[in-house]
Order: sequence, then C-alpha cells, then structure tokens
Amino acid sequence: MHRVAIMQPYFFPYAGYYRLFAAADVFIVLDSVQFPRRGWVHRNRLRRADGELDWLTLPLSKAPQSAQIRELEFRQVDPGWAAEQRARFPVLITPSDTVRMLIDHALHPAGKPLDHLVAGLRATTRLLGLERPMILASSLEIDPALRAQDLIIALARAVGANGYVNLSGGGDLYTPAVFRDAGLDLQILPPYRGDYASILERLAGEPPTAVAADIRSQITP
Repeated sequence: MHRVAIMQPYFFPYAGYYRLFAAADVFIVLDSVQFPRRGWVHRNRLRRADGELDWLTLPLSKAPQSAQIRELEFRQVDPGWAAEQRARFPVLITPSDTVRMLIDHALHPAGKPLDHLVAGLRATTRLLGLERPMILASSLEIDPALRAQDLIIALARAVGANGYVNLSGGGDLYTPAVFRDAGLDLQILPPYRGDYASILERLAGEPPTAVAADIRSQITP
C-alpha cells in the first residue's frame, strides 16, 4: 500500500500532526490553497512564564484575502524580534541542544514563508526519525478549479498513491465510497490523545525517541 498524506504546512505543530508522516509514505504540502488566517500555518501556541498559552506568530506581510499559502511573504522585522519572543516564552531559551536548532530556525524567518515552514517540518521529522519525501501540491499538474475531496483525490492519484491518510477531523469531510471508486483506501487517524501544544515544548522536555514512539503508537485506534 502506497499511502499519501496531504496537509497544509503548519508552524511547528502539535505532536499529533506528525502522525501523518508516520502513517504515510509520501507527504504532499498543500500550498496551493487559500491561506487560513485563523489557522496554524503561520502561528502556534507556547506557554508563557505564568503557564498560560499565547501565540508565537510569524511576521507575515499583508496579503490579499484570496492569497494562497505559496504566495505569502515575510515582512521585515526589527532585529530584536527573536529576543522579544525568547523573553515571552521560556521554552525558547531551553538549554537542550536537541531542540535549539529548531528554535533558532523558528525565530529567524528568511526567504518565503512556505520554504521556512517546509524546512521546519523537514528538520523536525528528521529529528524524530519520521522523514518522508515531501512534494509541493503546486508542483503537480492539478486542475486549479478542483476543491475539497476532489482536489485531494487528484493530488493522491498524481503521485501514484492507492491510500490516503488524514487526521481525525477529516472523517466529516470525506466520503469513503468516493475514495474507493477512485482506487484509494481512506484512512482516518483516531483523535490524538495528548498535549496539543507545539512540538517545540514536547522536544524541550522529552527525548526525541520518546516523542516519536508516542506519535507512532497513536496511528491506529
């Protein structure tokens, strides 16, 4: 079974997101869809010194409402931006060599946001032993008019997959019979049982092998 996962690139997401890498053979970065401004593409929550969760948000330039993820740009930030974020969130000054590389990457946005996000996912999956080939959806010749499950099916077929993996929220979005008719086995992962905070916090307090074992253990019900 050649399985593919297809998802927007998130900014150092929670551990449950990485189950897509553990369960699939190929990961398609869904960059050719509208940027969800209230989502997790450009931000994540970290704990402040008082224990409350707050947003660490990438400094994006203003973009049209219709902008796709691949079209985003960074705005110029003050040189002290990274230090300000470290002062807000204790985890960003962790003494752990393991996670310091990821934190330095998170706090030094460069190039295009899409490249920054993909590089963060690559670095994290490498650390977790969950590396998979990553393909940009925008690099595949897909009809731009396709939406929802029709788009997902077209992307999966474009890479020769016969199985599609998604997180538990996809259970309400997709019809198994439609996927079967397209020659695809639909696998919806069970709800994640664990901390939904950024993977940065998990890796700052636990060995990568332990976090990876938790991720792999939550692929099947």
